[in-house]
Amino acid sequence: MSPIRTTLRRAGIVAALTTAGVLAAAGAAFAHVTVHPETYAKGATDGVLTFRVPNEEDTASTTKVQVFLPTDHPVLGVLVTPQEGWTAQVTTTKLKTPVKTDDGTITEAVSEITWTGGRIRHGQYQDFNVAFGQLPDDTDQLSFKTLQTYSDGNVVRWIEEEKKGAEEPENPAPVLTLTAENAGTGSDGASDSASGSSSSSSSAPAVAADSTSSSDSTARGLGIAGLVVGVLGLAAAGYALARGRGSRSE
Repeated sequence: MSPIRTTLRRAGIVAALTTAGVLAAAGAAFAHVTVHPETYAKGATDGVLTFRVPNEEDTASTTKVQVFLPTDHPVLGVLVTPQEGWTAQVTTTKLKTPVKTDDGTITEAVSEITWTGGRIRHGQYQDFNVAFGQLPDDTDQLSFKTLQTYSDGNVVRWIEEEKKGAEEPENPAPVLTLTAENAGTGSDGASDSASGSSSSSSSAPAVAADSTSSSDSTARGLGIAGLVVGVLGLAAAGYALARGRGSRSE
C-alpha cells in the first residue's frame, strides 16, 4: 500500500473514532431519566409531572421503575395515571412537619411510586404520568431520585444531584425547577384554582420554548462537532497528498 493511501486510511480511522465518540456522548446524555416539564411555578396546583424513562441497555429491558418523592418539601395530592401493562404501587409517609392548606392540615404525603409488570425495550422509552394537587412554595427545586431495574438484574441509580460549578454527574436525578409565581397570581393560589390551573396552562408555552431551545443547543453542538471532525479529516487528507507529491518531486 502506498504512503498516501496509508495516511488517508489512518486519517479516516481517526475521524471515524472521533465521530463515534461524539455520538456515544450524545447518546449517554439522552439516556437519562428526566421529568417534564422541567419547570413549574412555586405552589402550582392541579398539574401533571411526566417521568420519562428510556432504556439504555442493548441486551436487557427495563422491568421496574421506582420514583422517590421528597418529603421535606412534599408534593400534595398525588395521583397516578393508569399505564397499560404496568402496575403502580404508591407508598405514603407521615410528614415530620405537617403542611397547612386551605382544605386543612396535611400529615401524610406520597414518598414513593413503583411501577412493575411492563417492559421498556432497547431503543424505547416510557412516560409515567403523575398528577398533583399542589407543589411546595418554599423551595427552588425538587429532586426525584429514581431507581431503574433491568431484566438482567442490573439497577441504575439516578440519584446524584448536580452541584453548581461542577460537571453533570453520571447518573443525575430528575430535577424540577420551581420558579416565582406569575404576576397577578394570588399568594394563596386562589386565582389558579378558579381559572382551572391557568398558571400551569400559561406556563406551558414557556416550558415548551425552553425544551426546544435545549434541543436546538444540543443539535447545534453535535453539528459543530461533526464539522470539526470533517475538517480534521480533510486536513489530514490534504497533508497526505501534499507529502506524497513532495516525495515524488524529490
